[in-house]
Amino acid sequence: MANTTQSPSGVLLVGSIPLSSAEEVFTITSSELPNRLQSIPDGETGSRDNYIRWQDMCFPKETLKPHLGGIDLPPGYPGTFTLADVNPTHYDTVALESYKTFAKLRNEGIIPPGIRFQVSLPPPLNTIQGHVKQEFQAQIEPLYEQRMLEAVATIIDGIPAEDLALQWDLCFEITALEHQRGRLPDPFFKPHFSPVTEGILQRMQRLLAAVPGKIPLGLHLCYGDYQHRHFVEPTDLSLLVDLANQIATVSPRPLSWIHMPVPKSRHDRAYFDPLRHLDIGDTVHLYLGLVHPNDEEGTRRRISTAQSVVQRFGVATECGMGRTPRAELDSILAISRNVTTGGV
Repeated sequence: MANTTQSPSGVLLVGSIPLSSAEEVFTITSSELPNRLQSIPDGETGSRDNYIRWQDMCFPKETLKPHLGGIDLPPGYPGTFTLADVNPTHYDTVALESYKTFAKLRNEGIIPPGIRFQVSLPPPLNTIQGHVKQEFQAQIEPLYEQRMLEAVATIIDGIPAEDLALQWDLCFEITALEHQRGRLPDPFFKPHFSPVTEGILQRMQRLLAAVPGKIPLGLHLCYGDYQHRHFVEPTDLSLLVDLANQIATVSPRPLSWIHMPVPKSRHDRAYFDPLRHLDIGDTVHLYLGLVHPNDEEGTRRRISTAQSVVQRFGVATECGMGRTPRAELDSILAISRNVTTGGV
């Protein structure tokens, strides 16, 4: 049984934050979460506030789903595409620009020394499944993956390893597994490959291998955030624990942290009990997304229940906060500070 009197250690900012600029994100989070952050994202402000939505610019119109402005193939077009048809992701462009701001604020003493600049990225499957018509997904995915890996290489080349942390944000991997279990029958969530688990692990192996071991690397495991609701509510943490264990087993490099969501209503032991089987190594820090705005009492209750199962973890929100009202952000930061101790 865990020591339930010890507060969780550290806070993870998943990615998106509802502020106007990277400078505002860095300044406010550094001030509001003293000694609790290992890394800070730029908040994915502006056009990036809706996860993958801004990536529709990468794909030929003929391959896009209709709700994103997709069009039919012109008569006689062979329906094949090459890398030249897939535009660069520009994740590297925005990361390098935000890093300049990060470095400036650190030099000014606003960001404390030792904190890293965090880049959060979607595995290519997410953008492909969210944006590309089913009949083109198998063809377009390896091309877009190459573009994503190009962006990762540029980020790694342009930001000193001692300043960088990277996170892969897995969402459609989770919904693919839930579709396979029959809990998300909508064809939208059906992956274009089979077997599903093996396909996910193969993709993650390639993505994890692209990041040198000296750069901290984390995973955000996500059930989606559509109008502040999951695509489907997790029954418990068993699916995420199984996936985390499998990814840790096949990873060609060490992981640094793994994040899992906790719905506001779940403060029961049954939800957290699968964490007893989490086998990701002692050096991988677990973050539980159990902080909900205007609910410090409930957050403490969820923490207490989690501590009856697992001894060491930090806290976070369930998902990114990009579409969260500012007043709720203030509440989230205050609760995160109040329920944790510094360090990881």
